[in-house]
Amino acid sequence: MDVDTGTETVLAEVVDGVGVITFNRPERRNALHPEMFDAVPRVIESFLADDAVGCIMVTGSGTAFCSGGDVAAGASARAGRGAGAGPVSDDRPPGSGDRTPDEVVAGQGRALARDARMVELLHLSPKVTLAALPGAAVGAGMSIALATDFRIAARSARLIPGWGQLGFSGDFGGPWFLTRLVGPSRALQLLVDNAAIDMDTAARLGLVNRVVPDAELAAAALDWARAIADGPGAAYRLMKENVYQAVGTPLVEALPRESERMARSAHTEDHRRAVERWLADAEARRNRRS
Repeated sequence: MDVDTGTETVLAEVVDGVGVITFNRPERRNALHPEMFDAVPRVIESFLADDAVGCIMVTGSGTAFCSGGDVAAGASARAGRGAGAGPVSDDRPPGSGDRTPDEVVAGQGRALARDARMVELLHLSPKVTLAALPGAAVGAGMSIALATDFRIAARSARLIPGWGQLGFSGDFGGPWFLTRLVGPSRALQLLVDNAAIDMDTAARLGLVNRVVPDAELAAAALDWARAIADGPGAAYRLMKENVYQAVGTPLVEALPRESERMARSAHTEDHRRAVERWLADAEARRNRRS
């Protein structure tokens, strides 16, 4: 079922319980466009509110995932709003007069943070999120991929920080996600070196979960997302809370919350059906042995 995104730069559909979002600027290697900053969060929110959607998948059309900000279209250095940025916007109220340089920077930072809302929604989504990378994910595009819970990539795909090449420090949560995934020293090295990360290295570092031949990516990604969507969604939501709580929370604080979530999951319909299946399978095994 197709979903109206309000723009041709983003496609969306629901396939077998999977909400699929596709960056659709293949001629620009799916570089970010200002229309995406509204459309993608809106679609994510619609998938979060739809009980028929059990997993959210983000991908790109053509041979790239997302090449970050559209530098060639003037969406970065001139505007001073980062590798994921669109045209500069002035968020001061009418009649506020000229601003100081610090006020200009602060306003541009707020605008960029609004543009980056999609990564916040993907990361905080109670539903499992998945990125399928048919090719390069650069700068803010890499950040978007890292914002999801799981990443599956074509063998030829690359993760490329990209910011240092343009004298940028990083945006769309990229430095934050890298640090959480690989640790501070390795994250800083990846940002400073600014080298393309091949998929063998990315898998070794834990930046991607699965790597498949290029021709198999679309089917493999959708199969994985379908399996997640068909699983116990309530339990997955609580698992996700447990895992992300574990980062930076002492065990003595995490254990009571984890235990409460375990008790809550015991009252779900998913749990009841799973126990019934387990008991039926156990009975079948006993019958085969007798």
